Amino acid sequence: MRQRNTLSNDLTIVIVERDKERALSIVDSLLETGDHKIHVLAEESGLSRSIARLQPDVVLIDVANPSRDTIEQLATAASPLERPVAFFVDHSDAQMTKSAIEAGVSAYVVDGLHTDRIKPVMDAAIARFQMFQRMRAELETTKRALEERKVIDRAKGLLMKARGISEEEAYALLRKTAMGQGKRVADVASALVTTADLLS
Repeated sequence: MRQRNTLSNDLTIVIVERDKERALSIVDSLLETGDHKIHVLAEESGLSRSIARLQPDVVLIDVANPSRDTIEQLATAASPLERPVAFFVDHSDAQMTKSAIEAGVSAYVVDGLHTDRIKPVMDAAIARFQMFQRMRAELETTKRALEERKVIDRAKGLLMKARGISEEEAYALLRKTAMGQGKRVADVASALVTTADLLS
């Protein structure tokens, strides 16, 4: 998904709606908020292929009385980890709501789709999606940093044992080598650990 904020007025939007009149009403409501590219899908089958082809910024799904399986299937097909997905349902229960959230849906609105609520719900879905994207990115960065720290610690241990030097001296050697090769300390440490594993 392109990086969007809630004020974007040129989104590519996919609407999943079987009712033709309702779909037209949704399209009219959205076009009042901006110059969006809107695609209406009347059939839920083949949704994942359509999503892959259209690459929308947002997906809005209107389902009157969905089952838990229907929600999970539609949510998965809409790729909620790649873009905001908003569900509008007429009826729900705690289990269906839980299934939708676990599937990664950005907004889950009970009591159906009302045209006056589309824009604020869509904005909220985009904001929530972007928040979770940032959280995922931060988590990945933290995870990668921890993994690199483990590799550096192991490389220091190998140098300390092989050369009889202190931990500080081992790190200084790694750092000097990295600077000399124009690489990161973590990359030099990883190469050292890999070589040691091959020789052991």
